Amino acid sequence: LGDVYKRQVQHAHLYNARIYVTVNTILKEEELKETEEMIHALYRIGVDALIVQDAGLIDAFARHTDIPIHISTQASLCSLYDILAWEQPNIKRVVLARETPLEYIKYIRSRCSMQLEIFAHGALCVSFSGQCLLSSMAGGRSGNRGGCAQPCRREYSVYKNGRKINEGYLLSARDLCTIQYLSELIEAGADSLKIEGRLKRPEYVGVVVNQYSEA
Repeated sequence: LGDVYKRQVQHAHLYNARIYVTVNTILKEEELKETEEMIHALYRIGVDALIVQDAGLIDAFARHTDIPIHISTQASLCSLYDILAWEQPNIKRVVLARETPLEYIKYIRSRCSMQLEIFAHGALCVSFSGQCLLSSMAGGRSGNRGGCAQPCRREYSVYKNGRKINEGYLLSARDLCTIQYLSELIEAGADSLKIEGRLKRPEYVGVVVNQYSEA
């Protein structure tokens, strides 16, 4: 990573903004060395944390570097026992699976000191967070490798005994919007809110973040 990235991190820090870098795809064996070099470079330029899914990568860097780790929502953590298994000094935050109910967030908070980030706004998935294989099977692009083709957003038809009985966007969940429930999320123990930015224009992300900040 060159000086350009280092200056960008320094510029962000001047305004008390934190830089978290997503390294949250499942890795192949031949990619580990390059990824390790990239993470050390990110550490040198002063990023504030890595958001990681791959269990091996989490374990390696949580044990052997000082860079803070946030466990990605792609890791599908929604059980207290899952979270407690990752209690290590360098693992600072868990981004809970977006399916985690409010009551269970409260339960986890009452028994865990780790920071909890809650998915507050953005696209919901018809599959369990981090476990969708539909894109891989239907389009050859893995959502778990950062290449989701969003097949659940397409139109489908349902047939029974050769007769069409339904059609439309049958797998497409409505987007999540929790702005009217912010007090409940805070009372449940949320330390941070996750607002989706992937495949969204900067203007959209800016408006949504500002609205949540004001709320």
